[in-house]
Amino acid sequence: QAQLVESGGGLVQAGGSLTLSCAASRMIFFINDMGWYRQVSGKPRELVATITRYNSTNYADSVKGRFTISRDNAKNAVYLQMNSLKPEDTAVYYCIAQGISRNYWGQGTQVTVSS
Repeated sequence: QAQLVESGGGLVQAGGSLTLSCAASRMIFFINDMGWYRQVSGKPRELVATITRYNSTNYADSVKGRFTISRDNAKNAVYLQMNSLKPEDTAVYYCIAQGISRNYWGQGTQVTVSS
């Protein structure tokens, strides 16, 4: 089954760090861009960061300088290192992988930052 599996969410104090991981199953034969979005209940899902197959990155202004996205093409995986976390970073984080004919989404992982 073609799917993405996320891990690494949790509860952290403001100023702390977390690393999210997302692995795509081998049923997804080719992955172009990968990325992370986040969503707060009642609000639209918003872009956090994206990375191309050749490691060109893009970040939301709100996370620039604090978050780093990376990927491992051999493992079909994408990572999000989150530093200097703020309470406003609290959200469900979703990874996305752009396949040949469609996008794939992970199930989401909760990140909660306490003040």
